[in-house]
Amino acid sequence: MQARMKNPALVLPEAMQALFALNKATEKDGLPYVTTKLVHLRASQINRCSVCVDMHSRELKKADQTDERIFAVAAWRDTPYFTDAERAALALTEAVTRLSDRSDPVPDAVYNEASRHYDETALAALIVSIGLINIWNRFNATVKQMAGARWD
Repeated sequence: MQARMKNPALVLPEAMQALFALNKATEKDGLPYVTTKLVHLRASQINRCSVCVDMHSRELKKADQTDERIFAVAAWRDTPYFTDAERAALALTEAVTRLSDRSDPVPDAVYNEASRHYDETALAALIVSIGLINIWNRFNATVKQMAGARWD
């Protein structure tokens, strides 16, 4: 299998710079690195982005996360491997990633649970991180970027 074209952010270097800047803005916010990567992995699973599923699983492994936690992200509700804060972040990720799946895309209960675990700055970083991974997933899915392939 082969990608249809280069990743759009590589074709438009200013877009890549903007995406990297947006990501950097979320890194100084009090949102734990592992939580960010769990969120990225979950959104990527939903969006069927093989590149990002592969990448974020590997990042979690490098961050000393257990195989049980990494493998269970898709079934996080039914496993004992996640903290309440991580569960709140994963629930928000699913809601924001699946906006069209319900009449109230991000229910108050989901948002309020996330805001109970994260202060305003960390919650803002979480929301931006969810949006950002969805952008990357959409780029990769559109051009059929393959896991393990170089992005050029």
